[in-house]
Amino acid sequence: MAISRRGFFGSTLAAGAAAALPATPARAEKTAQRYQNGISPWPLALNASTVRPAPLKDKVAAAAGAGWDAIELWIDDLEKHEQGGGNLQNLGKQIRDLGLFVPNIIGLWGAMPATAEAFAASLPATRERMRRSAAVGSKFVAAIPLPDRANFDTNWGTHCLRELMRIGRQDYNLKVAVEFVGFLKGIHSFGQAAGMALNTDDPAACVVMDTFHLFRGGSGFNGIKLIQGQLIADFHWNDVPGNIPREKLRDQDRVYPGDGVLPLTQVLKDLKVIGYRRTLSLELFNREYWKQDPKRVATDGLRKMRECLAKAGV
Repeated sequence: MAISRRGFFGSTLAAGAAAALPATPARAEKTAQRYQNGISPWPLALNASTVRPAPLKDKVAAAAGAGWDAIELWIDDLEKHEQGGGNLQNLGKQIRDLGLFVPNIIGLWGAMPATAEAFAASLPATRERMRRSAAVGSKFVAAIPLPDRANFDTNWGTHCLRELMRIGRQDYNLKVAVEFVGFLKGIHSFGQAAGMALNTDDPAACVVMDTFHLFRGGSGFNGIKLIQGQLIADFHWNDVPGNIPREKLRDQDRVYPGDGVLPLTQVLKDLKVIGYRRTLSLELFNREYWKQDPKRVATDGLRKMRECLAKAGV
């Protein structure tokens, strides 16, 4: 069948325009990867703090045995492993061979001191933490705005963060994310941390979020709707009991998702809408859970996470 010149170019341009258009929600839903046998649009990670007393090998085994997608490690795990003669590249391979990945390491401690001299002095330790994080195969490392101080200068903190991001990217192929902590005197809110990240003017700027810290620091949850998902590097997931005043909550008061009062269902729906695609990580410091077999905690925690996702219908 003959095709006219006008018909050929018209059909070609239409096809090109269709390919250039962003995916519709229906199309994106069909192509987006899902996890946990299709239950979750996000990979689910067991944060090592949830089973903290256990040796590192038992933490990894518990996560793999229970069926988590990832394990989020703390820098002290890596330091102890290396100091004991372990090889972090080999550890990373063992984790991957078990079907897990490492989304984030917590973290860079004391990496945002108050003066230029103190910042320069902190860099050797910071670089070692970055090296260890990269060696195990992590994609991100969290920088907590510490040392804590009530008069934390966010402009200076932004300068420090910008430099940390540059070093991480250029020297370690590692993304540095800023993490706010709800009970700090200084950077304790989502707005403060997001402002620092955005003011770096770095396209890879991102924040580690946490349902506990959003509540404890007074940020609330409505701000999630106002951002794009790529601003979030990693999302720590947990709940809080309703019988403790917000200002008195401690890390150890965290409970399994669904066992508290946080609006987790709505947060999950909002994360889906804004296009968040990275990890949900169960981060608890509950001493009662620490007394239990880490395999049981890993299994119970994953079940609670899956129930939370099923309730939200995401």
